[in-house]
Amino acid sequence: MHVGIIGGTGPAGRGLAVRAARAGHDVRIGSRDATRAAEVGSRVRGGTNAEVVDAELVVAATPWEAVVSTVGPLADALAGKVVVSMANALVRQGREMVALVPPRGSMAAELQAAAPLARVTAAFHHLPASLMEDPESGLTADVLVCGDDPAARELTCAFVGSLEGLRPVEVGSLAQAGPIEAFTAACVTVNIRHRVHATVLLGGL
Repeated sequence: MHVGIIGGTGPAGRGLAVRAARAGHDVRIGSRDATRAAEVGSRVRGGTNAEVVDAELVVAATPWEAVVSTVGPLADALAGKVVVSMANALVRQGREMVALVPPRGSMAAELQAAAPLARVTAAFHHLPASLMEDPESGLTADVLVCGDDPAARELTCAFVGSLEGLRPVEVGSLAQAGPIEAFTAACVTVNIRHRVHATVLLGGL
């Protein structure tokens, strides 16, 4: 699969790019600075954000504060594309992470509003970036996937399932993105308090 990662030079984007390239996908990672994108790995091509959206599947991996400002100018190019939102609106208070509620209820909904003709899904929220970036980490995790377009959900699940250690779990419509994103605050707080890199695994499924 040809995968483009917008704003992918941060920890989350790098981890996803490394794992996707290892799985055999054609990965292009975008940044405001194309040279930074090229430094992620030998199997990953770099480019600007505007250049990487010409892909079968596009992932928005920017920090949550930059999602709208980054995706908005690319809205026309993203029309009809499957665009995966992985942003969580979180702030740190002491030893806890606290979830914020974006005006539209989730960052995925904010992304959809910024690129109204994109086929937005949400995934990859609860994964420790350091384990994603290390292919030898032994990472195993369930990845919750939601979106309003059934075919977009199916493609996203296929991509998730192709990555070593990850199992896609289809949840439903994009309305589920709010609670999925907010739960990330609890996951990160567990990892802070217990000094671990715990992941989400759903029993009985």
